Amino acid sequence: MKKIFTYILSTVVLLTLGTSCEKFLDAESPSAFDAATVFSNYGLAEGTIFGITETFCEVNSYRGRFLPWYGFNTDIEWYNTYKPGDGKSDIAGYQCEPNNAQLNLSNGPFPLMYMGIERANLVIEGIREYGDIENNADMAYLLGEALTLRAMIYYDLIKAWGDVPARFTSLESSTIYAPKESRDVIFKQILADLEEAIPYIPYPGQTDATSRADRVNKVFAEGLYARIALMASGYALRPDDGMVGTGDLGSVRLTSDAELQKSALYPKALNYLKDAISSGSASLEPDFELYWYKQNNMLNLTAGPGSETLYVIPFGAGRGRWNFTFAINSEGASISGGVSRGGDAGPVPTLYFKYGDNDLRRDVTCVNYKWNKDNSIEPAGIAKWFFGKYRFEWMDAQPYTGGNDDGIKPVVMRYADILLMAAEIANDQGDLTYAKNCLQEVRERAYGDHWEEAEAYVAGISSKEAMFNAIVDERALEFCGEFLRKADLIRWNLLKAKLDEAADDMLALRDLQGDYSDLSGDICYTLAADEKSIDITFLKAGEEIPSGAEVSTGYVNKYDDGKKSGFYYDRIKGIYYRNPEQYMFWPIFNDTMTNSQGYIKNDYGYDSI
Repeated sequence: MKKIFTYILSTVVLLTLGTSCEKFLDAESPSAFDAATVFSNYGLAEGTIFGITETFCEVNSYRGRFLPWYGFNTDIEWYNTYKPGDGKSDIAGYQCEPNNAQLNLSNGPFPLMYMGIERANLVIEGIREYGDIENNADMAYLLGEALTLRAMIYYDLIKAWGDVPARFTSLESSTIYAPKESRDVIFKQILADLEEAIPYIPYPGQTDATSRADRVNKVFAEGLYARIALMASGYALRPDDGMVGTGDLGSVRLTSDAELQKSALYPKALNYLKDAISSGSASLEPDFELYWYKQNNMLNLTAGPGSETLYVIPFGAGRGRWNFTFAINSEGASISGGVSRGGDAGPVPTLYFKYGDNDLRRDVTCVNYKWNKDNSIEPAGIAKWFFGKYRFEWMDAQPYTGGNDDGIKPVVMRYADILLMAAEIANDQGDLTYAKNCLQEVRERAYGDHWEEAEAYVAGISSKEAMFNAIVDERALEFCGEFLRKADLIRWNLLKAKLDEAADDMLALRDLQGDYSDLSGDICYTLAADEKSIDITFLKAGEEIPSGAEVSTGYVNKYDDGKKSGFYYDRIKGIYYRNPEQYMFWPIFNDTMTNSQGYIKNDYGYDSI
C-alpha cells in the first residue's frame, strides 16, 4: 500500500511542479505489481479513496485557499476588509490577477485539485481492472465514491476557473502537458460518471460508510448531479465555440451544446432529486439553530434518516480553517485563545433586513457583535457583520484554543439544497405544485411556530416567474455563509445586477432612505440569557427603548467623515472593483501557466494583464 501511494504522490508532485516526467512515466513502476493486490482487496482499496480526500487537506488546497477565498463578493456575502490592491481584497472584488500572491502558488488549489483528480483516476482504473464490481457491492461502492469525488473536484475547478484541462485517465509521458478544454467536455463526462456511480452507492445510513457524512452516499451523488446540471445548462462567461485557450474575451451566454440544454438535463436531474426526497434517507433537521450548533461541535457527521448533512469536507480534528476564517470575530481568551480570529467575511449589512421578523434563520445567520480580549461582547458596527452559523463559543465538545486549524468540517451539501434545487427545476419544467411543496418545507422549518406565515407566503405564489424569484430569494436566506450564491448568480445571469442592487440597497440603509426610511439610525441591545450573544434591535423613529437596554445613537449612519464605521460610499460601491461579468472566474495563475510549457493560456482578458 505504501508503494502505490508513493507512486501516486510522486507522479502528481512532478506534474504540479512542471518537471520533465517522460523518463519517469515511461519507466516500469516498481509498484505496478501491487495494483492487483490493492484493488482486489476492499480494505486496501478503501485506503486509496482516503488518498483522494487527503488532497483537500493540503495546506493551500481546499483547507487554506479554495474554501477561504471562493464565494464572495455576492449580494449576500462580502469580504470584511476594503483595501484595493491587497491580494485578498482583490480576490473578493473581482480583481484577481494571474500573479495574485495568495493564489499564485506551486502548491496552490489549482495544482492540488489536479493531484486529487490524478489519484481518483488511478483509483478508478485500478478498481475497474481488479475490483470485480459486478459481484462485489462494496467494491462497486468504492468505484462510485471515486467517480463522485472526481466529479465534485471538477465542478469546483469549473466554478472557480471556467475552462480547465480535462484529465480522465492517469498520466503518461505523452499526456503530462495538456491545454484547457471546453468545460462542456468535462460536464458531459462527469454527468455520465455520476449516472454510472449512483446505482453503485447506497442511500445514507444503509451501510457503515454511507452512515458517515464524510463519505459519499446516494443522495449526495444525486444532488451533485443536479448541481452540475444547473451549472452546465446555465449562464456563464464562455469563450466563443472552438476558442478556449486562445485568449478569447468570451461573453456571458448559454452553452450551444445540445446535450447540455435544460431540456436534456433537467428531467433526469429532477428524477434524481425526487428519488432523493422520496427515499426518506435524509431530511431537514427541525431546529435551524440547533443544526448549526451541532455543526460547530461536529455532531452532524452521521448521515441517514433524520439527518440533514449529506457531505462534509473530511478534515481531521486538527485540520481546516473554517471557523478560523468565518466565525464571529473574537479576541477573547476563553473564546479564541486570546488571538483575533474569524470574521474575514460576513453577510452584507442589508441582508438582516430581508428576513421576516419571525424567520428563525435571521439571528442565526446575521450577527452584528464581536468578542473583545476581556471576553466582553459588544456591537461590531453597521458595516461589519459576521456569519452566526459559525461560532467559537459554540465549540463545546472541542473548544478552539487559538491555533491555525479548528477541525470544523465544512458542509458541502445539505438536504435543504436538495429541496430547493428540486423546487427550481420542477418550476422550470412546469410543475408549480411540486415546486411549492419543496419550497414550503424549507420555509416552514425557518418559521417554526409561525409556520402559517410560511404556508401563506408559498400559497401566494401563482406563476412560474414568481416562483423563480421566490427561489432566488429563498436560497439567499437559507444558504448565506455557505458560499453557494456566487455560482447561483452566475448561472442565473444575475451576478452584476444583484451586486449593483446590493450596493444601492446599502446606500439606502446608510442614508435611511427607501425601505429604511422608518429607522431612526439608533440601536439598543441587551445581553442574551445564555451570555453567549447579544440581542440587537434597530430602533424605528419614536420606538420606545426597552428597560435595561443599552443604546447606541447614530449607529446606522454615523460614519464620521465617511470612514470610521467603514460604511462609506467607496466601500459600498467597492463590492466589486472590475466588471464581475468579465471577471467572474479566477485566472489560471502564472506559476501553473509557466509550468504548463506553453500549453495553457488564459482567456477572459487575463492574457493581457
